[in-house]
Amino acid sequence: MIKYFEYASLLIIPLFILFTILYGAFKKVRVYDSFVAGAKEGPGIILSIFPYLLTIFVAIKGFQASGAFDFIRDAFYSLFSFLDIPIEVISISIIKPLSGSASTALFTDIVKTTGPESMVAKMSAVIMGSAETTFYVLAVYLGAVSIKKTRYLVPVCLVADFIGIIVAVSVVRWIF
Repeated sequence: MIKYFEYASLLIIPLFILFTILYGAFKKVRVYDSFVAGAKEGPGIILSIFPYLLTIFVAIKGFQASGAFDFIRDAFYSLFSFLDIPIEVISISIIKPLSGSASTALFTDIVKTTGPESMVAKMSAVIMGSAETTFYVLAVYLGAVSIKKTRYLVPVCLVADFIGIIVAVSVVRWIF
């Protein structure tokens, strides 16, 4: 049974591409010309969002290098000590909204040091799968459409991340 799912998963993308081409041909769309036109727009989009990406990367590295990350992590650890959340989970909870690659590196380190079956690794895995790289996504999407006034967007996203992380920790504790 699992072998069939493996074969199906290998075919999903090629079948989707084939479906797209056939559907475009059925609707009398010049598929190749449309693809080339979209590809021509790609470099322009990249150049328009590059300053926003660079800014968020520099801000994240500055946050980590300045010691602010350690200070905030320790503050959250003290603040939520009554919930008995491991410091590694707090670390990944802080990094995940900032950077996907940094959180992946931290998650890999957590799994190596605590083991894949540990409660810390399970909590971190659920956070990795359920939380968003909020600041990266906001930088890319808002930069792509040139939105300057975000109003309540950042606080709402951070509250949603916080609630998601608390739910992730609670669910892992409840199940395991």
